[in-house]
Formats: sequence, C-alpha cells, structure tokens
Amino acid sequence: MPYKPRRACAFPGCGLLAGNDQYCSGHQKTVSSHYNRFQRDPESRKRYGYAWKRIRDRYIREHPLCEACRRQGRLTPAEEVHHILALSKGGGNEPDNLMSLCKPCHSRISVQTGDRWGKG
Repeated sequence: MPYKPRRACAFPGCGLLAGNDQYCSGHQKTVSSHYNRFQRDPESRKRYGYAWKRIRDRYIREHPLCEACRRQGRLTPAEEVHHILALSKGGGNEPDNLMSLCKPCHSRISVQTGDRWGKG
C-alpha cells in the first residue's frame, strides 16, 4: 500500500515537508510548547509531567498495538496512551485505566467524550 505524499509544514512561512505530522520537526516543538503554555489548562500541565511520560512509555512497550483497532481486526501500532476515565474526572494512572491507541482512534475517542476539542 503506498504512503500518503508528504505535505508542507503548516507553520506560517515554512516550506519544509512535514512527513506524517502537520508540522515539520523544527516547528512541532514550538507549536506543542505554545499549546501547553497558552491553551492547555494549568491543572492538566501538573498531571502530565515526567512521571506520566515514564508510565506512558512503559505502557506502550507492554501494549504496542492500538487496542481499538485490534477489536476491529486491524493491527496498527499504538502511538498514544488514553485514560479510560479521565484524570480530571477521578481516574488514575493504573494499568486497568489505560489503553494504547493510534492517533486517529485517540482523537476520535477524545472528541466523542468531549475531553479535548468538544468540551461538552
């Protein structure tokens, strides 16, 4: 199956190719930093620190495939770890509250539950 063609970086004035992401590797860090500083609520910044990165990396190593895709018979590498019950709603970082997902599945679940973009 052929790969999607690479697109230009979405950062204003940048003409570099972005690969699979929306931004090139040089601008991805800038955009993430801007989101964390100005758009993400301060409480979630506290919850997702270095300890969460270690938990996330360990969970991805133990569960390398997207759990939602596996239920549908597809084998897709997992890229993100999702809290089944959000931390803001009383969930924790226990393994039974986590699931490994690919980016499209994680985005879809986040929109359905209103955790990030829907807020409702």
